[in-house]
Amino acid sequence: MRQALADAQAFERGEGVDLRVTEIPLPPKPMKPEEIRKIRLTLNVSQARFAQYLCVSTNTVESWEQGTRRPQSTALRLLTIAKKNPVVLLKA
Repeated sequence: MRQALADAQAFERGEGVDLRVTEIPLPPKPMKPEEIRKIRLTLNVSQARFAQYLCVSTNTVESWEQGTRRPQSTALRLLTIAKKNPVVLLKA
């Protein structure tokens, strides 16, 4: 335990230490209904097909696009990826 603390302090000082450092990405930002619709339209697919790509129900996609519900955690991360590179959903 002491060695681990000493290594962490050395790392903070910028000294070369053999540590494994894992950066955890920030949670995705909330997405507006218009953004979700734009992603779907970019792919030129129906709500039903888009729902299949995301492994959610058609009603869920409809609710997201109407703003009555918001995507959470995994779905939001997938939408964020699709926003940057929509074709990724087609290849998965």
